[in-house]
Amino acid sequence: MNLNELIYPYELCHLPYPYEALEPYIDSKTMQIHHTKHHAGYVNKLNEVIKKYPELQKVALVEILQNLESYDIPEEDKEAIRNFGGGHINHTLFWSIMGPSKEIDEDLVTKIKEAFGSVERFKEEFTNTALSHFGSGWAWLVENSEGQLEIYSLLNQDSPYLLGDTPIIGLDLWEHAYYLLYQNRRAEYVQNWWNVLKLL
Repeated sequence: MNLNELIYPYELCHLPYPYEALEPYIDSKTMQIHHTKHHAGYVNKLNEVIKKYPELQKVALVEILQNLESYDIPEEDKEAIRNFGGGHINHTLFWSIMGPSKEIDEDLVTKIKEAFGSVERFKEEFTNTALSHFGSGWAWLVENSEGQLEIYSLLNQDSPYLLGDTPIIGLDLWEHAYYLLYQNRRAEYVQNWWNVLKLL
């Protein structure tokens, strides 16, 4: 899914695999609830906000997030777009980078080796970032405005596009992403997630 193609009216994407495809690492029930309840909720609420602004209905969501502070709309609606727009675009990417079998992105592997020394070192740094994040949010690998790869975490549903960066890999750290199977064992969820990240 090309994130640049997300435009109003927004729709919940279809997963490219069945809900049970990521087991035993992510269970079917979590996938179903996460996709049809949480992600769908972000889509519906985002549509409610953008419906009020015809000038934003023809603008790609990526561009809206990149320029959010420049729009002359109430702060409460900016916050809604930040939360629900981020929730929609973050999850759309999240589903697309996972799968039941590996589809190694060799260009990405080369860039990661150049930036971090090895894929293993990247995974270690990314994992540490995810585990040190407090509360709900996401861990990200992004390409920053200078074209360099960078790892960081963001709170809630904030998107790297808000910072002018392009997300490449995102890991959902909200409890709804893992709690049915892992309860409070976030570290186990993060470690197991590497098995369903298809890019590396």
